[in-house]
Amino acid sequence: MSNKYEAMLIFSVKNGDEAVAALAEKFKALVEANGTLESVDEWGKRRLAYLIEDEAEGHYVIYNFDSAPEFPAELERVAKITEGVLRVMTTRK
Repeated sequence: MSNKYEAMLIFSVKNGDEAVAALAEKFKALVEANGTLESVDEWGKRRLAYLIEDEAEGHYVIYNFDSAPEFPAELERVAKITEGVLRVMTTRK
């Protein structure tokens, strides 16, 4: 049994574009390994509504995927312990 999900991650831009690209690729590979990736929508650098860890800007990436119901919790756990990830939010479609 699988469900459709959307995960939005906001990456720190203080480490540069290469670090952002590496994080985006890391999470893309994680989603592909645990489900079926439908699309990746890169919004790019956006101004945040409020400071997160003293940063005013973040790089937004949205992943749309199908996976088992257990995977979104694991995705959020990995994102929360990964350096350079400011926020993560996963929703079931």
